[in-house]
Amino acid sequence: MARPEQVLLLEPQHELKFRGPFSDVVTTNLKLSNPTDRNVCFKVKTTAPRRYCVRPNSGIIDAGTSINVSVMLQPFDYDPNEKSKHKFMVQSMLAPPDMTDMEGVWKEAKPEELMDSKLRCVFEMPVENEKTHDMESNKMMSSSLLKSDSSSLPPKSMSSTLDDGEVKKIMEECKRLQMEAQRLREENKQIREDDGLRMRKSNMMSSQHTSVGMKKEEGMSARTVALIVLFFVVGIIVGKLVL
Repeated sequence: MARPEQVLLLEPQHELKFRGPFSDVVTTNLKLSNPTDRNVCFKVKTTAPRRYCVRPNSGIIDAGTSINVSVMLQPFDYDPNEKSKHKFMVQSMLAPPDMTDMEGVWKEAKPEELMDSKLRCVFEMPVENEKTHDMESNKMMSSSLLKSDSSSLPPKSMSSTLDDGEVKKIMEECKRLQMEAQRLREENKQIREDDGLRMRKSNMMSSQHTSVGMKKEEGMSARTVALIVLFFVVGIIVGKLVL
């Protein structure tokens, strides 16, 4: 059985164009409109999920309303000779009146209830004088999307800027730590100098003790020699007297 025709109106209908340079995130928009009198569930799928970030990638479009889907192409090395084979598919179905679990509805959906539209991706590199403008517009669009996502987070999870008082406290603390480090370096230097002085004194004292000991030994050896000579002379004299 053939699938029913897509009830959503897509803008653009067949192509998603991304204009370089591609050294940064490039964003393009896809508008989904629901002209019917019933709510419509939708999903956005791609053949290259790692290369794109889609916000929102699923949801419900109320009757008679529309929604803008932002498709963000991640940075990559662009090759003009390589044609893009990436494709997107917008899948939709009429929302049941008593729907409470959207994931459950998708799982239980029958093939004949699903509608889809396919779009191919086209990469374009602008001329030189347009590159700067396109890069700025892409950055502004990406930053606005990030801000809108972060606005739903709790205040504690959002980054906050420091006021002048906190900055002053941090500067004072850094200055105090620097002074403390300088003081420790000076103390360390003084300790090393004191250790060197003590070592020099101990070396001098040990050398003095050594010289004194040598002098004492020399004096003792001289006296010993004198005594030996004296005994020798006395022995000779005694020997003559006996004879």
